Amino acid sequence: MTGLTHAALAFLLLVGTSACVADESPSPSASAALRDPSPSPSVEPSSSQTPSTPASPTPTPAPSLSLELPEETDSRVVAVAVASEIGGEGGTLTVTVTTAADERIDELVLRWPTELNETLFIAPFTPSEERIAEGGPPLVQPWTKWVIGPGEKGEPDGTVSIGWGPLLPDATLTIELDVTRVAAGPVAFDLQVLAGNDLLTLDDGEPAELRVEVP
Repeated sequence: MTGLTHAALAFLLLVGTSACVADESPSPSASAALRDPSPSPSVEPSSSQTPSTPASPTPTPAPSLSLELPEETDSRVVAVAVASEIGGEGGTLTVTVTTAADERIDELVLRWPTELNETLFIAPFTPSEERIAEGGPPLVQPWTKWVIGPGEKGEPDGTVSIGWGPLLPDATLTIELDVTRVAAGPVAFDLQVLAGNDLLTLDDGEPAELRVEVP
């Protein structure tokens, strides 16, 4: 009885020891998890981007010494030529206007920006002490008006308007303007040719406005 008991105890101890050894071994799934950890998912950059807003075109600024076109136009056709003989002190600006209309233009008007006076002072005659002296020659002038706007007959602000009387049908009028140079250097400005305050028309159908350049 004692021998059987010892044998049984020995067998139970052997089995228990084997069970303890087996329990200490990591499971295959646990070993795999330790050897090959699952990578964390990478964050992909978004391919969608906010489309850039196209830049709106910048309007071309008006050149200096320019004029706005008047609201009213005159369909009568004229040809206009401008010649300048202006040096360091001044000179003459000659404007030649030929009409192709069958009716008379009652008052031909030349117009330019008032700001031009800071560079070139344009007048319908040459001022002199003799002409304004008491007892001097009579002030007989071919021009009908000389207005720095705004004027009483609708001449706009920021302009100088000189009227040169009537222009007969199929006639040519040569206008010589006296120019005094106020500042050195080249200058360009708009010159309009009107009937009263209505812009006349060139033979190509464009408004009678020229860009005059003085070196």
